[in-house]
Amino acid sequence: MTKPINEIEGEIVEEFSLFDDWMGKYEYLIELGKSLPLIDEQYKTDDLLVKGCQSKVWLHAEMKDGTVVFTADSDAIITKGLVSLLVNVLNNHSPDEIINAELGFIDEIGLKEHLSPTRSNGLVSMIKQMKLYALAFKTQAQS
Repeated sequence: MTKPINEIEGEIVEEFSLFDDWMGKYEYLIELGKSLPLIDEQYKTDDLLVKGCQSKVWLHAEMKDGTVVFTADSDAIITKGLVSLLVNVLNNHSPDEIINAELGFIDEIGLKEHLSPTRSNGLVSMIKQMKLYALAFKTQAQS
């Protein structure tokens, strides 16, 4: 059983609170990116690129046993860390849980104010894409 999204968010807030400054938080973000499970090369296609990201971010989703399973990758280390955070939080949850996730941890750890405007826009685009996948799977299940 997967932990509830808000519990995972709480753990992330706790982990980020261990760092005194943003250099430490960025380094941690880069480490998270390195731990991201590799996306299968067959999914590194233009149609799976997240629109609105300055760097290349590939995001793939599939339904398995009623939950959405995400895999992702990026060609930029900070961005890879950002998508890794989102995958950690939203992976293996139902479409409804993903659609309704508020993702308050992003503001709680101060992420938005420490990202460049282009990275911040990219983060919003990644969240939007993940929620769109969830919505598509929910719609498919209802038809």
